[in-house]
Amino acid sequence: MSVFFWVVPGVSIISLIFAWIFYHQMMQQDEGNERMKEIAGAVREGAISFLKQQYKVVAIFFVLMALFLSFLAFGLKVQSIWLPLIFLTGGFFSALSGFLGMRTATRASVRVTNAAIDSLGKALCIAFRSGAVMGLTVVGLALLGISIWFIVFRFGLSLPLRDVTSALLGFAIGASFLALFARVGGGIFTKAADVGADLVGKVEVGIPEDDPRNPATIADNVGDNVGDVAGMGADLFESYCGAILATMALGVACGLGFKGILEPLLIASVGVILSLIGIYLIRAGKDATQAELIRSLSRGIIFATIGTAVVSFFVVRFVTPEHLGISGSVITGLIAGIIIGKASEFYTSYAFSPVRKLASEAEFGAAPVVIYGLSMGMQSAFIPVLTVAIAIILSFAFAGGFNSFAMGLYGVGIAAVGMLSTLGITLASDAYGPIADNAGGNAEMSGLPETVRNRTDQLDALGNTTAATGKGFAIGSAAFTALALITAYLNEIKIALGNLGEKFIMISGTSVAVENITFSQLALYFDLSILNPKLLASLLIGGVIVFLFCGLTMGAVGRASTVVIDDVRNQFKNKKILEGKEKPDYRRTVSIVTRAAQKEMIIPSLIAIIAPIAIGLILGVPGVIGLLIGALITGFTLALVLANTGGAWDNAKKYIEEGAYGGKGSKAHAASVIGDTIGDPLKDTSGPSLNILIKLMSVLSVITAGLILAYHLF
Repeated sequence: MSVFFWVVPGVSIISLIFAWIFYHQMMQQDEGNERMKEIAGAVREGAISFLKQQYKVVAIFFVLMALFLSFLAFGLKVQSIWLPLIFLTGGFFSALSGFLGMRTATRASVRVTNAAIDSLGKALCIAFRSGAVMGLTVVGLALLGISIWFIVFRFGLSLPLRDVTSALLGFAIGASFLALFARVGGGIFTKAADVGADLVGKVEVGIPEDDPRNPATIADNVGDNVGDVAGMGADLFESYCGAILATMALGVACGLGFKGILEPLLIASVGVILSLIGIYLIRAGKDATQAELIRSLSRGIIFATIGTAVVSFFVVRFVTPEHLGISGSVITGLIAGIIIGKASEFYTSYAFSPVRKLASEAEFGAAPVVIYGLSMGMQSAFIPVLTVAIAIILSFAFAGGFNSFAMGLYGVGIAAVGMLSTLGITLASDAYGPIADNAGGNAEMSGLPETVRNRTDQLDALGNTTAATGKGFAIGSAAFTALALITAYLNEIKIALGNLGEKFIMISGTSVAVENITFSQLALYFDLSILNPKLLASLLIGGVIVFLFCGLTMGAVGRASTVVIDDVRNQFKNKKILEGKEKPDYRRTVSIVTRAAQKEMIIPSLIAIIAPIAIGLILGVPGVIGLLIGALITGFTLALVLANTGGAWDNAKKYIEEGAYGGKGSKAHAASVIGDTIGDPLKDTSGPSLNILIKLMSVLSVITAGLILAYHLF
């Protein structure tokens, strides 16, 4: 059976090879005229400058965390001695995937603009395959990193499987740590630049979006890349690693041994290959309509999803024929991901009635837009949350959870792997969005013919749909991954009990061997009852931390945007800039917003890191479980509300700009701009950052399980 493990590193290398092929094909395309190259160069320079500055700040926190993990391993001896190094490699691989994805995106957008001069179909192909570089790099590096460390531990050091899966979770914490800073810092940057550009440019001065006279336009385009390419990539890299590694640990815990490790890895590998085929299915004609573009995109994603469901059945039949129901858990995860994405699309796309109704409210002013948008956003959370709730029960049942609780938890983990198995193409569809958006901005700033801008607008409109679907998918996968990590936490507690020298523990007056203890017995031993005041109190704390985190990140956008507004206003005092006789200082604006974003991301990030450790040291295991569950329930729901509310306001504005209710310059348009501006930090900063919050707190709890068990006040 172990020979089939080598499929996994093989697939990871194939994924990276095709990522390089798509990148090479994109680089062979023409960049267009000198003006187009100049604009693209400015965006590229700003994006790389931001990443370099961010990685310098993040490196400090990585060193501090590595020292803390070294203290756990070498000082307190409650963790693997390999943990600090695994942690650093997880962060490095995540950072590398984000860097490569953004490098591709910033080079692709100008080539998409130039391709749109001749053909919409060609522009779509370049944009989507450039986005696929991000998707394939993420899954390729994730599987490669996991494979390398598994080979070292199992085949090199011959460690027991239980110790291997426990140590490998350090890779997930490195990815989580990097993702936190990428999402929070990138989200603050992109929305501060966007809000500053819109409020001064469109509202105060009255110039169009992406007007080259606006000093913040380049920063806005840079923000699209650092937030929606590097940030989203790091977010889903973390989910992908976390889901696979938590499921591997649960597979060993429920007695499947090596099979429990191999199964999620093979399912993920199948998804990579089928995603790659699906990417090749996405193409359109020279003058395709919007409907044809959507059908083309759906064709690739649906193929990858159905193909993964079918092939995964045979994987389960081969690996664990005695538990064939696990294939139902895989399908449950895949279907749940589709439903969540489509629900987000329904509430955020102007192709459907909710956003059109929201746009109609703009005729009556900004207040109705804000009120109706919030109402609709709150309603939009119902279907995704209900979907995840049903999926948890079904995946638990399919795996035989009502006969074996441990197998049921493994089924929930497998559902998370199933949902994320097609990440190669799902993330490609999301990374495609900012490439198309930047292509449109380049067309506007370069003064290209209206036909070109119309084509890039079609690509951008499709990108808005994929972005909404991608955010819903990211939030849904975060919920499943966090749930898998919470169950993995209980397994780590069991391991920690043994490491602390406990051979037997008393449960309800009966002595039970720690080696044979079940999850249900652990729950009894630690009194994980809702009536336990420690668990109940921490449930409330977990819920309110979500709101505190959101409040801090939204406030950070507000403060950073005022810095941008001041800079744009100061530059507009030079009348030659508004007259188009002199270029604004784009580099200065990018530098200002970069410094502001780096400063503002620190406090929210520290809360996410400190909270689970502090609560654990005070309230022990029940406190940690309560904190994680409270944060998961509140964070999952609130993230959906924020993302969908902001997305609906954004697309209501775009619907009006296409001519509805008076179009650009109308009273309705002015009201919709206000709604869109309010929604910016909701959908692109606070909402997406919550994904990281709930996952990072979960994986930090797993890593510090031994510490919390050995040292807590109550």
